[in-house]
Amino acid sequence: MKRIKISELTNSEDFGSEVVVMGWVRTVRVSKNVAFIALNDGSSLRNAQIVADFSTINEDILSRIHTGTSLSVVGKLVESMGKGQKNEVQATKIEVLGDSDPDLYPMQAKRHSLEFLRENAHLRFRTNLFGAINRVRHHMIFAIHKFFNDRGFYNVHTPIITASDCEGAGEMFQVTTFDINNPPRTPEKEIDWSEDFFGRQTNLTVSGQLEGELAALALSQIYTFGPTFRAENSNTSRHLAEFWMIEPEVAFADIHDNMDLAEDMLKYLVQYALDNCAEDLEFLEQRLINEEKEKPQNERSAMTLREKLRFVLDNKFERITYTEAIEILKNSPDQKKNRFAYPIKEWGADLQSEHERYLVEKHFKKPVILTDYPKEIKAFYMKQNPDGKTVAAMDVLFPQIGEIIGGSQREEDLDKLTTRMKEMNIPAESMWWYLDTRRFGTVVHSGYGLGFERLMLFVTGMGNIRDVIPFPRTPKNAEF
Repeated sequence: MKRIKISELTNSEDFGSEVVVMGWVRTVRVSKNVAFIALNDGSSLRNAQIVADFSTINEDILSRIHTGTSLSVVGKLVESMGKGQKNEVQATKIEVLGDSDPDLYPMQAKRHSLEFLRENAHLRFRTNLFGAINRVRHHMIFAIHKFFNDRGFYNVHTPIITASDCEGAGEMFQVTTFDINNPPRTPEKEIDWSEDFFGRQTNLTVSGQLEGELAALALSQIYTFGPTFRAENSNTSRHLAEFWMIEPEVAFADIHDNMDLAEDMLKYLVQYALDNCAEDLEFLEQRLINEEKEKPQNERSAMTLREKLRFVLDNKFERITYTEAIEILKNSPDQKKNRFAYPIKEWGADLQSEHERYLVEKHFKKPVILTDYPKEIKAFYMKQNPDGKTVAAMDVLFPQIGEIIGGSQREEDLDKLTTRMKEMNIPAESMWWYLDTRRFGTVVHSGYGLGFERLMLFVTGMGNIRDVIPFPRTPKNAEF
């Protein structure tokens, strides 16, 4: 007989039918001559209740059933008299697939701290919280591909190993086959990278954008969705060393088209989550509500999780320039009363998360898209505006998160691009292939990057980015 998933079983009203269900024991409770077993297979938050009568199931089998044990259960589906469940399975046969030592298994039927669960990341999938997060993560991955596919975009795989530094940050992981204790050296005693596997110095990529532009300038509209890496020694709740990026690039599109695409995509993803992750979002929302009760009144969120998601759907994103934003912030009560940890001093300052959230949560009370940033704080490839001071950049700002998307219209003018590269000490000879796209049939084009884990923080309401990726990579941590 074919196994039925618990997500299907718990909705079934096919009472009297024989079913086969498999999963891992969440809890087991013995009452007189009956054992009640909560079984979960990861397909749903809900557990299948298994009723095992001692007169039917061998006591030797029942004595082996503990939290974490994996079981195969054959039984009859009957209507349940218990609250909150439609049915239960009266077991006729139970097979232990894998034992679990109750003295060693760390995931007990109680609330564990998030730090404890990070230390046991190999087992945290089995908790309600991380089951919900990872199901939502799957749905968001699917929704991203569906959004772009339905709009005629092509998915392009860009390199993970690269010789270019897209953002000029220099915080990259080196890739080498050298013996690090004895690398080959030039007569000048420098490391001889020409002897390395790729014949040059290479790194793990921080972005697929530059290669994505090459594809867009032939296929018109493409997107990448892949892992990216940053060797930033930042041990915070917002940073990872390995993370996933979604990066569309669109030919014949200016900064306004870029903003439209970003807004459409974010609203689509939020709606998809509400439509397809209702059970998990309800659980995550209740978890947040319980957490909020423990905070002081003035620190509690004004919105529940689903209200925050609908906040994105119900509001047209406010579009303002960086210059306008600076004026708003300089004249804000938070600036005047010294509430900002980083006070706004002058035009040209790089905005912090607290400034971005002020604009969204307090001033406009809607998502915000900032445009026309000072060119000195932005990347070399961004389109230079006629004023000579700003570039056609855009950042999308969300409640709780701050910046969730960063992008720009790309500079298509070869002379302006090469001049800017010289100003930023980026060698043109190593970027000849990128500059060629400006020599041979250049067009106006734009794109942006969405950090997938930033999106997951917003959709799940989690407070630490390490909890929305299965195996976080952070400074001093690559355990699993």
